[in-house]
Amino acid sequence: MIIKKFTAKTEKDAIDNARKELGEGVVVMNVKPVKNKGLFAFLKSPMMEVTVALEEESEKYTAAVSAINNVIASSQNKETGEEPEKENRTPVIESAEKRDSAIEEKLDSLQSLLEQQLQKPEEEKEEKEAEQKKEESETDKFMHLLHDTMLQNEVDEKYANEIINEIELINKPNIPFDYALANIYQKMILKFGKPSGIEPAANGGIKLVFFIGPTGVGKTTTIAKIASKFRVDEKKKVALLTADTYRIAAAEQLRTYANILEVPFRVIYTVEEINKALEDFKGYDYIMIDTAGHSHQNSTQKDNMRSIIHSVDDIVEKEVHLVLSATTKYRDLISIADSYKEMADYKLIFTKLDETTTLGNLLNLRLYTGASLSYVTYGQNVPDDIEDFNPQKTVKRLLGGKN
Repeated sequence: MIIKKFTAKTEKDAIDNARKELGEGVVVMNVKPVKNKGLFAFLKSPMMEVTVALEEESEKYTAAVSAINNVIASSQNKETGEEPEKENRTPVIESAEKRDSAIEEKLDSLQSLLEQQLQKPEEEKEEKEAEQKKEESETDKFMHLLHDTMLQNEVDEKYANEIINEIELINKPNIPFDYALANIYQKMILKFGKPSGIEPAANGGIKLVFFIGPTGVGKTTTIAKIASKFRVDEKKKVALLTADTYRIAAAEQLRTYANILEVPFRVIYTVEEINKALEDFKGYDYIMIDTAGHSHQNSTQKDNMRSIIHSVDDIVEKEVHLVLSATTKYRDLISIADSYKEMADYKLIFTKLDETTTLGNLLNLRLYTGASLSYVTYGQNVPDDIEDFNPQKTVKRLLGGKN
């Protein structure tokens, strides 16, 4: 038997289509309206679905009718006490109305069974799609939650959107939450990149390290912490210089730290004095230079700073670290980063992590500048309250975790 559904605007059109395809012998089994699917389904008129059946061979039809007649005859014999007739005998229907009623009842039962079998795969498919849609919806909610968490931690919306979009491209519709979270966690760690602290000179000679940045970010204290790390923990030979001739207090503060660490200290005013210091401290591992913490909008001071930094380009290996406060507004950080980028390529140090509950600016500046992060500080204690930048710990906090 061939069972097939035809859909058209009207019942008549659907039946006509069935007869054109299967022939005039089709039997209409069921008629029902169906809803349109698609984005603009509500604008379209409902369609009519007609289920038809066609016996492929007449012998099968005869056998089916014979089987039904036998069932009816058997039922009648039980009521009258007569013996059932042999299978090869032609059934005799004593009551046409009773026979017709029984046949209709059996056909109705057969129709219901066939309809159930036809509808079952569709219902299972719809249930599966509904369950998948529910899972997708829950996953979407989870992704929105992570997105909102990043925004609450002051990750710039541009970067938060980029991260979520990149993850959605590789996520499967029914992806478990923990897998989605792991993907975002790993993606953000990769965006931070590998931390890049101060390394020894490649040729085994002296490394000159400049610390630049605006006023009030804790630059001098940070230098003391790093100098202590190399001097005490790694037993390196370190000298401290300051080019900050604008603030006497800053120079005296660094001198005090130098005395405690028992390392040389010198104030420099000109490029020639830097060259003299390089000659005097030839056998040292690191010379660390504090610079004036002037406003990043002061062009004269920026020009002086640029000339000092580049005066040693062909003489000694150097690196530059831009010291920034994690409490500074992102818009101001962009302005500062752009200003100092004109001086030299730099790595990033963030201070005052203990004074803020949001670390989004660390990711923002990393992605905006492309500069590596080296150290973070979280207090005034020297030599403590400093550590190498830890991307795993930072990402955990950005996604709502705790230290």
